[in-house]
Amino acid sequence: MTIKVIKPGMLSSFQDTGRHGFQHWGVPVAGVMDEDAHALCNLLVGNPRSFSTLEMTLQGPTLCFQAKAVIALAGADLGADLDGTPLKPGVPVLVSPGSILRFGKRLHGARCYLAVAGGFLLQPVMNSTSTYSRGGFGGLRGRTLQAGDLIPICSSFASPARVSPATHLGLYQDVASSPIRVLAGREWDDFSTRSQTDFLNHSYRLTSDSDRMGYRLDGESLALSAPKELLSESVAFGTVQVPASGKPLILMADRQTTGGYPRIAQVISVDLPRLAQLLPGDKVRFSLVDLRTAEELLLIRARTFKTMEAFNA
Repeated sequence: MTIKVIKPGMLSSFQDTGRHGFQHWGVPVAGVMDEDAHALCNLLVGNPRSFSTLEMTLQGPTLCFQAKAVIALAGADLGADLDGTPLKPGVPVLVSPGSILRFGKRLHGARCYLAVAGGFLLQPVMNSTSTYSRGGFGGLRGRTLQAGDLIPICSSFASPARVSPATHLGLYQDVASSPIRVLAGREWDDFSTRSQTDFLNHSYRLTSDSDRMGYRLDGESLALSAPKELLSESVAFGTVQVPASGKPLILMADRQTTGGYPRIAQVISVDLPRLAQLLPGDKVRFSLVDLRTAEELLLIRARTFKTMEAFNA
């Protein structure tokens, strides 16, 4: 039971929640860019959140389903249609053998996720099916989709899940509607007062030199109060580093395992999915919150998904 790839799209790869526990060997975590969208489409088809999804960027693929399946999309709206009928994110549907899923004009967002009930049959590498293209492992042959690929799936005869779009509880808000919230980074106090003020009071633009490894930002240059030598230390998804150019760099899903640039901030977990839906040219602003606020927001998000899981039980 397979899905045949007619057209691969721009950048389509299988991802799950990441390859944890191997950074001390230099193996990046990788995983989905938008964990909320990944979790939501899995819940919509009755899968555990740990199951892999197909992450599609800007331009989705054309896929032919060769078996009956229940599918759902979440995240960006890339203009999908199923056999000519528009298919919006957040709506599970039953797919018949021979059906074609296409993507057309992008309407909003950058990354859309596809889940199939029962999951994709992929071979785990270091406990994860996430694709790490730079290393050539994980996912489907360690790369993005290519025309002619056959994707093995678990065919499901279940009815679409009962999760309603009304239960999404505001997971998808306009990225530009409010600042990206951050914690003060380890070297926050080493930056000049002017740089701290500029970071929080000026907009930055996402440059075209941005990808799953990191987002490069253009805007006010930032500087330390005095030169400082730093040892390379572990970094996280959402770490905001400032290289010698003074232009901030946000580390994303395919980040390296360590970094030696000063860290001015750390994006809080609940705002990482909003970052994942940014496009080159989009503007982003930052606001500083404390750890307690970040933890409370994370608990609210966790309860949101628990509510959705209970509704679908």
